[in-house]
Amino acid sequence: MTGAFLHDEPASPEVLDSDLVYRGRVWDVRNDTVRYGDGEIVRQYVDHPGAAAVVAIDDEGRVMLIQQYRHPIRHRDWEIPAGLLDVVGEPPLAAAQRELAEEVDLQASRWEPLISIFTTPGGNDEVVHVFLARGIAATLHSFDREDEEADMRREWVPLADVIDAVLDGRLRNGILVSGVLAAAERLRREG
Repeated sequence: MTGAFLHDEPASPEVLDSDLVYRGRVWDVRNDTVRYGDGEIVRQYVDHPGAAAVVAIDDEGRVMLIQQYRHPIRHRDWEIPAGLLDVVGEPPLAAAQRELAEEVDLQASRWEPLISIFTTPGGNDEVVHVFLARGIAATLHSFDREDEEADMRREWVPLADVIDAVLDGRLRNGILVSGVLAAAERLRREG
């Protein structure tokens, strides 16, 4: 098989039963019984609205990173600006633009799709659409932040340093890792 034929393939096995196990503030948990092959399988998963994320790179080749507390992992991990697709009808690009402004008070004049990833395909249906943003400028006003975002740290970091930290295992956020590696490769190909 050559790389041109390599792609994820959609599948639509018959869902025999789907129960809402838990309704959450942000996402739900479902229990599905699915006809698969000659039998049935039961799977529980997080039913997620999806998200959009931004690799914002300035004219000096630096990436905007944020650090905030994430309770499930008990870390203040480094991330790229991102947020849920929780506004009805809002396309992923508009969500990415909104999140860049809300989280780090920035806007960009040039946007392009970078990658879309399944974050944890064995446990949730979340898809994150990652965009590359360039032509960075400050927004006209700052946004108020609360909860985990109230003490969020924001830093411009050279892309090469972020890549080194990823490869050294010091940065482990999956969206950051895939986003900055994809951005570095896109920039390399642009030459």
